[in-house]
Amino acid sequence: MMIDPLILLQAYTIGVFPMADDRDAAEVYWVEPKQRAILPLDGFHLSKSLAKKIRRDQFRVTANRAFADILALCAEAAPDRPSTWINREIEGAYRHLHAIGYAHSVEVWEGEELVGGLYGVALGRAFFGESMVSRRTDASKVALAWLVARLRFGGFTLLDCQFMTDHLHSMGAVEISQRAYLQLLGVAVGDAALGAGALGSGSGAAAELAFAPLAGRADAGSPFAPNVTVSGPLSGHAIAQLLTQIS
Repeated sequence: MMIDPLILLQAYTIGVFPMADDRDAAEVYWVEPKQRAILPLDGFHLSKSLAKKIRRDQFRVTANRAFADILALCAEAAPDRPSTWINREIEGAYRHLHAIGYAHSVEVWEGEELVGGLYGVALGRAFFGESMVSRRTDASKVALAWLVARLRFGGFTLLDCQFMTDHLHSMGAVEISQRAYLQLLGVAVGDAALGAGALGSGSGAAAELAFAPLAGRADAGSPFAPNVTVSGPLSGHAIAQLLTQIS
């Protein structure tokens, strides 16, 4: 049975998210960490080697063009990750959230091959990162760098990373208490409409600004924010320059 999308979105607004024990688990449980990892959008650490790779446009970066593929890639077993917490129920729930405009992906390509990326959920000015994957060196770091830059452009105030890892810590993530997190969350989510009749409205104008250009749409019209004009830095050089200014 798929998780009800309204319940899933409401869970995010109170600091809770779903996980499973492994890919083949039959049950889902809800998690509320006592210590929460976040990545301050003005505190991203961009190494010289990563900046060089981004400036060279070694990878092509898109958004929301291959959500199901990124989700499936994140759910796959790998030598460094023999099992994942993304079971079939969770996979179906986030595919549904993407279909109605709340879940978003950043994809990293080498030629025509999908080699990494990430996905998460956007509500108001909060982005909840769910999972990252890399099939080439630094592919997930490139995805995170582009995400941070686009979230800043969209006016986001919170990037939730859930649990701290060495990988995230090296890029500027910090741990805060759940109480402090909930204060940031309340401001970031604001008055995002989550009534049963509002589920078709999508993540909102901030997400439209952040993701629409990478999705291949530079138009002003969309079903989610019809009066928003989309523009902003889209080259690797511009992304690296922006991140260098805030690092």
